[in-house]
Amino acid sequence: MSALPDLDPIPGNSYSCDAIEQVIVPRARDLGGFEVRRALPSANKQMVGPFIFFDQMGPSEFLLGAGLDVRPHPHIGLSTVTYLFDGEIMHRDSLGIVQPIRPGAVNLMTAGRGIAHSERTPPELRSGGTRLFGIQTWLALPARQEEIEPGFLHVERESLPVIDGEGKRVRLILGSAFGETSSVPVPHETVYAEAVLAPGAVLPFDPDYDERAIYVVSGEIDIAGDTFGAGKLLVLRPGDRISILALSNARLMLIGGEPMDGPRHIWWNFVASRKERIDSAKADWKAGKFERVPGDEEFIPLPD
Repeated sequence: MSALPDLDPIPGNSYSCDAIEQVIVPRARDLGGFEVRRALPSANKQMVGPFIFFDQMGPSEFLLGAGLDVRPHPHIGLSTVTYLFDGEIMHRDSLGIVQPIRPGAVNLMTAGRGIAHSERTPPELRSGGTRLFGIQTWLALPARQEEIEPGFLHVERESLPVIDGEGKRVRLILGSAFGETSSVPVPHETVYAEAVLAPGAVLPFDPDYDERAIYVVSGEIDIAGDTFGAGKLLVLRPGDRISILALSNARLMLIGGEPMDGPRHIWWNFVASRKERIDSAKADWKAGKFERVPGDEEFIPLPD
């Protein structure tokens, strides 16, 4: 998805729980009936492990004939991970890939040296009205892999490990956790999982990685006596083993990883360890040097 031309999100109020380093309240933006809430990057936190963008898409319900229309736009230096709870998106990219994304599946698009893609509601779903709800994250690539060839991988939900029992169901999207390992390859030590908890269920989140965070998609949880509701990213302190108690039916996204190999420059949809690489990507998109998306001739111009 294309980045929003907006200010950084505003950090949330601090809470007393010692295990929590920072609470980030995402900034919402209405894109004509479609709401996006961005938690990363924030004013005081650029990344959690490799996660450099974290967007909640929706929940939104489109009118008859309407839908999501993100025109072709470019990326460099990152991988996008799209994961839906509801609805469907048709992905098209400059590699010629055409892939519907449905709930529980994973779309991993690696930009590397450069890729363009579009994200739209399929035409057949617009006639009856449709909903859209999900998470899109961007993972910064290690500096040594920023210029690799672009690539694409789609993994159906049935191929992802699921840990189920005691009132909780965890689907492992990336990395290793809870004794399981996802088959989705990523070039950096990472964990990314969806956890659905029933009231009273307890989920441990061990300090296997130095950087971890919990995003509360829905419901209410308790950590060490403090209560947190939906729409908050809880950045955890390194080294603390925590337990998450569900106070209601709750859906969480767990993210984390080892610290990246340095900060990143971010401009529009470009991420790079060197500022001059951002400048060259801007010039290339403006000059039409990126490969176009077959079958989708529109494009988003370079912002002023």
